[in-house]
Amino acid sequence: MLTRDHAIVEYRKGAAFPDRLLRRDAQYVTYARRMLELYAQGSGRTRRELHRDVERLFADEPACPSRRVQAFCKLLDDVSRFDRDKRGRASKLRLEVFRRAAPFHPLVETPSTLFENVATTVQQRIATELGRPWPEIDAALYADVLDHQPLLGFDGYPSPEALLSRYNVAQVQACLYAAEHVTVHVGTDFATVLRYAKLARLLHEIHATGTGRYRLGLSGPASVLNETRRYGVAFARFLPALLSCRDWRLRAQLQTPWHTKATLSLSSTDGLQSPMPPPVEFDSTIEAGFAKKFGAERDGWCLVRAGAIVHDGQTTFVPDFVFRHEDGTEVLFEIVGFWTPEYLQKKREVVRRSRDHGLLLAVPERSLKRAPTPEDRVVTYKTAIKIEPVLAALSGFRQTSRPPGGLTLDRL
Repeated sequence: MLTRDHAIVEYRKGAAFPDRLLRRDAQYVTYARRMLELYAQGSGRTRRELHRDVERLFADEPACPSRRVQAFCKLLDDVSRFDRDKRGRASKLRLEVFRRAAPFHPLVETPSTLFENVATTVQQRIATELGRPWPEIDAALYADVLDHQPLLGFDGYPSPEALLSRYNVAQVQACLYAAEHVTVHVGTDFATVLRYAKLARLLHEIHATGTGRYRLGLSGPASVLNETRRYGVAFARFLPALLSCRDWRLRAQLQTPWHTKATLSLSSTDGLQSPMPPPVEFDSTIEAGFAKKFGAERDGWCLVRAGAIVHDGQTTFVPDFVFRHEDGTEVLFEIVGFWTPEYLQKKREVVRRSRDHGLLLAVPERSLKRAPTPEDRVVTYKTAIKIEPVLAALSGFRQTSRPPGGLTLDRL
């Protein structure tokens, strides 16, 4: 995955165009093949040496900006395994070498009347004392520094074309780091797209726009007040998932480097290929942990994941779980992850509107300025949701539940 620094975006007449290699750039297939060969044959070479070799490949390619080369290096590094010196051997070696060299400082290349200790002579002396050749010591001296980490293995890409396809997707991901708001219109694969958005824990709103068609509104990384970098990574991971779906249109409002606005438009017909693996069963470890602890049934309650779509006029809401009691009581259960004050307020409004139907929220303690009351229909959690407060809240719903008001519920 690329960082914001790798993004190459062209802005024209209020529209954003991320860098993309197309059929007219056929020479890049050859470049991609040679880059893959460099890494596949580069075991033991440092990250800096590999990057320099990649840069040399493009030395005679005038149309290739340096940022594109850096992006290729990042994508190659992402599927590589480097020695990260987790045992701290490099720092211990440095201390030992510096301790032995300190009495001879300052070191010079050519001896003089004032400075007689030649660097190469002292290096050879230290190498003899440590019982290792100096080139080996020199190579290991800074092995804990990112650029000096040696390559251990390279998983690679299936083909040169796969590397170029990954580059195209990664540039769109990097572009979306600057998104304030993203709107996705979805038809056929709405349930899958929504699941991927929830899997990434994105702040979202859903509106029905017609029979079987929905508009998914997503808060972009540039709009999130807390944990912006982490949310940006989660948002970037959503894009390959979206690319694996059908029948969608995306429109993103971006902040430009000049503090103006620009629009990025994409659709399922644009030809971007997804490297996305199949989704996991749950949207987060918090959901998975709660479902495992609660089980399929407890105290007369059955737990169903993503078991309903709730319509309130044009607004659509899909809770994480639905609790269904043997007496017919039904409670929607939503787990809030990332948040802004505005997002949390909207969730509270959903609670108010759907009180007759039954909606319970699980909210991180750090999101609340005061402890919730029973009337809030909220349970709090730190790192995991506890069963007891959830059961207590569910009991309150059984005592006060009434027939649904103005909401419509589609069971899944």
